Amino acid sequence: ENRDVLANSFDPDEIQLEVIQSTPGGNEFSLRMNTPGVTGYWDYLIDRKFTDRVDNIIFPIMGTSTITYYVTTPYLESNDINNANFIAKTVDVTVTQIDHPLPEAYYKLVGANLEGKTWVFDGVGGDNGLWWYMTDPGNWGALWWNAGGTCCPPSDAAGKITFDLNGGANYTYYASPTASAVTGTKWSFNKDFTKLILTGSANILGYTEGDGKVFEIKEFTADRLTL
Repeated sequence: ENRDVLANSFDPDEIQLEVIQSTPGGNEFSLRMNTPGVTGYWDYLIDRKFTDRVDNIIFPIMGTSTITYYVTTPYLESNDINNANFIAKTVDVTVTQIDHPLPEAYYKLVGANLEGKTWVFDGVGGDNGLWWYMTDPGNWGALWWNAGGTCCPPSDAAGKITFDLNGGANYTYYASPTASAVTGTKWSFNKDFTKLILTGSANILGYTEGDGKVFEIKEFTADRLTL
């Protein structure tokens, strides 16, 4: 007998995406997915939204960025409910000017002129300072082990990490002053700027295993960041 094989019927060429900038080349824009009967989510590098329309995005990245809409489909790979199939459609947006100010957290992290900024540990091993330590998650000021100030600093105590917005939300990790650069995929903030989120295999200072992804922001100024 001849049988039809189920396959995904969504065609990316039939998905209509639109970027509407408030000003020519400006960094505020809205996103539209204009194809009826399609659902999914937007991934616009600094956030994701599970909707067909996102309004008044204040975007921090200069240059041309590729934004993706992921279409959810009813097709399940291998008939597995946990393995839903997605179809991706992309659209580009070009930002030539930051004519809408960004949230203050961006300027703190990457510099007053968005030029990029390098961060290092505030201290050296054995100085008895509180620069690498363990706390009670419910009361982060209640120190229970000062790992770096009195003993046992992390292996990357003399390292550094750089955040920038040069064509993307980039971060670059160096385990020591002479170490080779290791780049992450991207960084972002959550909606209320209380968390810093990293994507990719690169480490953050002090997290040498490299699998830390979401960090609560406890203190944040232009020259001090406690996670």
